[in-house]
Amino acid sequence: MNTSTKKWLFLKYSSAILIPLMLWFIISLVSIYDSEYIEVVKFFSEQPSKVLFSLFLIFVFFYSTLAISEIFEDYIHSEKIKNVANKTLNIFAILMPLVTIISIFNLKL
Repeated sequence: MNTSTKKWLFLKYSSAILIPLMLWFIISLVSIYDSEYIEVVKFFSEQPSKVLFSLFLIFVFFYSTLAISEIFEDYIHSEKIKNVANKTLNIFAILMPLVTIISIFNLKL
């Protein structure tokens, strides 16, 4: 199986996983939208919310990284610039969810 097919399959699988996570996130966001700060922190401090939101972040960044790298492949013609852009994107896609997840797991009431 070539690289393009693998990327396409990963995009499809991650989008299928994102559907229930997105529904959970939208419902949760609506439920805490008008809440006070303490209630929002309490929501993200509870175990199911921590895990589900962490999974949501991981899959969102994974999906977006794959989609943006395909855009780089299509529209950037210089291999050097394309490689730098992809590596920068990959570093960003690892660091941002990692920092956010660590912050969420360190939340205290």
